Amino acid sequence: MIRLVGFFVGLGFTFVVLLAFVVGAYTAATEPAQPTAEKVFHREAHLPAGGYSFDGLFPQWDLAQLQRGYQVYKEVCAACHSLHQLHFRNLADLGYTEEEVKAEAASWTVPGINPDTGEATTRPGLPTDRFPSPYPNSIAAAAANNNAIPPDLSLMTKARHHGTAYVYSLLTGYQEPSPELLAQFPDAAPGPGLHHNPYFANLNLAMAPPLTAAGQVTYADGTQATVRQMAADVAAFLTWTAEPTLVYRKQVGWIVMGFLLFATILAWLAKKQVWARAKLED
Repeated sequence: MIRLVGFFVGLGFTFVVLLAFVVGAYTAATEPAQPTAEKVFHREAHLPAGGYSFDGLFPQWDLAQLQRGYQVYKEVCAACHSLHQLHFRNLADLGYTEEEVKAEAASWTVPGINPDTGEATTRPGLPTDRFPSPYPNSIAAAAANNNAIPPDLSLMTKARHHGTAYVYSLLTGYQEPSPELLAQFPDAAPGPGLHHNPYFANLNLAMAPPLTAAGQVTYADGTQATVRQMAADVAAFLTWTAEPTLVYRKQVGWIVMGFLLFATILAWLAKKQVWARAKLED
């Protein structure tokens, strides 16, 4: 009797699950999805006017721009965001000399150990050190940023769709929510500690606008530091940190394509020669 009751209970449970699946599938197929604020008002990321030197078929790194981007990171972004995958010695790839790399590393303070006491301390950086985190741990990072932990920027442009364009658009996209957004989706208004940005996934993020005014950074090469210029430069720098071999990879791609084309032509000529003999024998 117990087995029979258990059988019918299981059968009923299976029927309910199948019914829910069929109803859900029918509803999803016949009823249009309800619009959300993110779908209606989210904007696609875009590149700055003129694009970047590392885009296109024949890319090159603009070392001057990468150095400006590093300056923006150091003076603005480094206050909250780490760059843990990068070592100071990697700055040599941006055109800095060995002496400049050593001086740049020494201008940073990195965690260290007191050799006499064994206690944690700090010291000037060395070229072999990684870029330090601005916070000792994630708890301190969350406490200083409204419970939002700033992400590491080393691979940011690889972690986001259209990464370079995303970084540039996000940095230049802060604005007040439009009246249309608030009228259609009142709940989409940024809450306490949040800031509206239509290029962010859910339109509101905890990071305050980092680039707020022209001249926030004084470029060493004399370039006018507008907000868009700073955003374009730091986006280029973060593209390099995420994939330093990007330009080399594309250049090697051309060599590989040329080799494959040459090999294809040789194979076709070899085939013609082999089958020409076979036809003569016939």
